[in-house]
Amino acid sequence: MPRALPSRRMPRHHLVLHRPPPRRGRAQPVRTSDLVLALSGVVLLGGFALLAAYAVSSGLLAP
Repeated sequence: MPRALPSRRMPRHHLVLHRPPPRRGRAQPVRTSDLVLALSGVVLLGGFALLAAYAVSSGLLAP
């Protein structure tokens, strides 16, 4: 009686996602997380600048 499955594993073609080749000379697209990090950095620096301006103008730093 013949076997239902062969004793050796048959080679199988591995499916690979075909990605387009990287384009040279063009910048990579900007990720949303990069934009959020940049925006939060600008907001924090602006807040520190406003806080420092308030502290200097109100005389909190002067003894």
